[in-house]
Amino acid sequence: MLTDLHSKKGIQLLLGLVIGILFGFLLQKGGLTRYDIIEGQLLLIDYTVLKVMLSAIITGMVGVYLLRSLGLAQLHPKPGSLGSAVIGGLLFGIGFGTLGYCPGTIAGAAGNGALDAVIGGVVGVLVGAGVFSEVYPRLQRGILQKGDMGTITLPELLKIHHWVVIVLVVAVLGMVLWVLESLGL
Repeated sequence: MLTDLHSKKGIQLLLGLVIGILFGFLLQKGGLTRYDIIEGQLLLIDYTVLKVMLSAIITGMVGVYLLRSLGLAQLHPKPGSLGSAVIGGLLFGIGFGTLGYCPGTIAGAAGNGALDAVIGGVVGVLVGAGVFSEVYPRLQRGILQKGDMGTITLPELLKIHHWVVIVLVVAVLGMVLWVLESLGL
């Protein structure tokens, strides 16, 4: 059923738009489009962002693998490398540290009318994407290939069933969430 969507680009775009609007709405309702919340996470005094991210990881991981187990979806892991992780992490970190938004919260904050998100964020993302697309062919032949990891997933790497990994990750992340809530963070 869901695997049929892979060939229907128009429905994918519409679904992406609807899910994106819902995602932005939920980010805004959770306060994650507010600069002070993001700044509080960076200063380690407000853990709202961490709690939302950990909850999303748990929900997404269980949801994707449940759909996969039911035969409703397939995994299409992309190849990774140490070089691409370092470059991506640096670019993300510079942008996040400079402006205080990630790409998702930029869109949500821009939708709320935050001028810093519109001018610094949206314009910055567009300019950065343009510059990256120009240098990508050179990077792809060089640093992005360093430390190639292929398309291996964590369960494949550990050579254990994916539900074992999921249960362990959910237990650890659930414990972290419980500790944060118990400490009132």
